[in-house]
Amino acid sequence: MTVTHDTHSYQPRQGHGLPHDPFNAIVGPRPIGWIGSHDGAGHRNLAPYSFFNAFNYVPPIVGFASIGEKDTLRNVQATGEFTWNLVTRELAERMNASCAAVPPEVDEFALAGLTPLASQQVTAPRVAESPVSFECRVTQIVHLTTAAGDAVPTWLVLGEVVVVHIARHLLVNGVYDTAAARPVLRGGGPADYFEIAPELRFQMHRPT
Repeated sequence: MTVTHDTHSYQPRQGHGLPHDPFNAIVGPRPIGWIGSHDGAGHRNLAPYSFFNAFNYVPPIVGFASIGEKDTLRNVQATGEFTWNLVTRELAERMNASCAAVPPEVDEFALAGLTPLASQQVTAPRVAESPVSFECRVTQIVHLTTAAGDAVPTWLVLGEVVVVHIARHLLVNGVYDTAAARPVLRGGGPADYFEIAPELRFQMHRPT
């Protein structure tokens, strides 16, 4: 039996005709790219990015998109390094504080009451309070374009993960327990977030 829906269809270039753009809500919830960086001159930066994900297994590659030329983009262009730090429910409010629009010389670690932690293989700082973090070296910075080839003021930053740090309490019999970390994900709307909790887990094995 074919199921049909009464749909609202639109072309993004012509506007969505809704109270709020649904795109971010449809493609979501999304992992948060809580990115640590520095400018090479002693100024630390920490900022959350809602366009973030993993793109490759071997080597592990993650990426985030900077809409506009923000401090993080300038920092990774200058140093070729960044860290990713897991946002948990316990850290959600401090993550939110770190996204304040402040001058480049303001340290978001201090602003959000967080502890910068030295990395092992890169010079970008990690968030000591985060139970999981990646040390990353930039592999590509891609200036996005439209289908017609016009430049978009957005840059996709891809980085190879060279060190992974995991709090041991999240390893259950050697297996990382995603739900136990209670990660926070970005949803749609002006202020929607979601939390992964153990009671929401279900399993499906691939067909053989």
